[in-house]
Amino acid sequence: MKSDASSHRMRYTEIPLPQAVVHYCAQYHIKHVVISAGSRNAPLTNGFVENPFFSTYSIVDERAAAFFALGMAQQLNHPVALVCTSGSALLNYYPAIAEAYYSEIPLVVISADRMPHRVDIGDGQTIQQEGVFGPHLLDAASLKPDVSHATNALLASNKQPYFKGSPSQKEIDALQQKHQKHNIAELQRVLALVCATKGPVHINVPMEEPLYGMTETPIDFPEALEAIAPKHDTDFKEIQSLWEKAKRKMILIGVSKPNPELSNALGNLLDDPSVIVFSEKTSNFSHPKAIASIDCLMAPMEHEQDGAAQDLQPDLLLTIGGMIVSKKIKFFLRKHRAAHHFHIDTTKANDTFYYFTKHINTPAEKALETLSASKPIDSDYQPKILAKHHQYLHRGKRYLSKVPFSDIKVFERISQSLPDNLQLHIANSSPIRYIQLFDLPQGTEVFCNRGTAGIDGSTATAIGAAQINPKQTVLITGDLSFFYDINGLWNNYIPKNLRIILINNQGGGIFRILPGDKDTPKYDTYFETIHGRHARHLAKHFGLRYRCVKSDWELKRALRSFYKASKTAKILEISTPRKRNDTTLLNYFKAMAETKN
Repeated sequence: MKSDASSHRMRYTEIPLPQAVVHYCAQYHIKHVVISAGSRNAPLTNGFVENPFFSTYSIVDERAAAFFALGMAQQLNHPVALVCTSGSALLNYYPAIAEAYYSEIPLVVISADRMPHRVDIGDGQTIQQEGVFGPHLLDAASLKPDVSHATNALLASNKQPYFKGSPSQKEIDALQQKHQKHNIAELQRVLALVCATKGPVHINVPMEEPLYGMTETPIDFPEALEAIAPKHDTDFKEIQSLWEKAKRKMILIGVSKPNPELSNALGNLLDDPSVIVFSEKTSNFSHPKAIASIDCLMAPMEHEQDGAAQDLQPDLLLTIGGMIVSKKIKFFLRKHRAAHHFHIDTTKANDTFYYFTKHINTPAEKALETLSASKPIDSDYQPKILAKHHQYLHRGKRYLSKVPFSDIKVFERISQSLPDNLQLHIANSSPIRYIQLFDLPQGTEVFCNRGTAGIDGSTATAIGAAQINPKQTVLITGDLSFFYDINGLWNNYIPKNLRIILINNQGGGIFRILPGDKDTPKYDTYFETIHGRHARHLAKHFGLRYRCVKSDWELKRALRSFYKASKTAKILEISTPRKRNDTTLLNYFKAMAETKN
């Protein structure tokens, strides 16, 4: 592969290993590089910044930087590189690395390090960086240090394992050549892997001072190896045979990117009355015959005693995409088991329901197109379940028309106010669950960090994604997620069309729905974590326009102009009553199950 970098004279770090890292990142078209300030990583920073091929971003806080990069890679579907100095700086990447691993998002983590023989001898900013991310990587490059750079400093240590006595220049050059050959092979291996298989890789770069020297003469490195395209399954006979026999077929779609081909294939299958499709907002699929608000079916069904659960139990379960938000559908499918569970997608197959049959590793639309050629089966499965779902939704709308100002009312208003064709990022915990209950406008692209489902990094991820996605970006977040990720705003890359909707119920409101003693000192302090904070001063500090509302009337008025163009990004903080939200939500599901008018 050829790099897209221009041929004009550039400057390169004079240290061979970091020069090789920069070279091969360009060879594998890893264009976007997020850098956190440091000295040990100066050769890497200089190498990336001096090369016009790269788009570089400076973000001080490594945790925020990693989620920022994750947001970009999420949109690009191609690796983004992270660069940090040695020591604890690297550890701050870990939450985003775990998220990237479970969400299958490609990241290249590049850490500067002390020379191996200088670890654990009392030097500052030094930890054991090799293997620090344990099982949450696709792979890591095992790199050997240069011995031709700062050789005298190397030889001054009695712990260096490379030479005995005073080596000749020939011996130094020979070992340098051997190390460099090894490093080139390792860099090509992990970079080819991350370009073909989605997830994070780690490149740890040991270097000796001096670190800031530059040269105009690059090292002549070998051309990069081509990334090997993954092989996909093409034999669908087993699942096609089961599909043609099953009278109750359920398709459950988890986290997926917008995919018109997949949407068309699913739409064709929904012409078969024996097929039900459960989709979540993070699946980026909607259809009039699909159930897009899963808990609006499952929660009221729990209150019924008429055999509804048995009516829903599938014969065949197909899953597509990544993680599932709804706990209720997970519990249901574990209790009411299908005879077979196939995962059809290039995403990781999880045995979520404890009876996994087979992973068909292929783009889902390919397999579904084959299944759609099968003759539809005479079945009342889809019409019966859809009728029940629509009945629940109708009762729910009546309840919502009378519900007081609360989180659920706020989400109803927001879903109705959103413009078409935007990029919507949702924070975890309450926001991602509430948004499932409501329809979204046409062309809405929905994203959420569901790999680990943590509250950290939502703001930084959204801002990173906004660097790539040209659509207006809206982030809906809760107070704990927002305040946890304050440093997600500490950068110079916040687009003026960013809109942050902060729903502040003064703590972890989701805990009020869960079992436990409410309104006790222990609960208030350690579970709900009541805090009394607001975002007004933070908005001013980061130069964002700000408005706070505390009633339904104020909210409706504020939303009329909130999405309009402005010179800076905006925060709309919505203060909701802390002790009302849990009861209004639970009563919403109860109202759906009630047969009385």
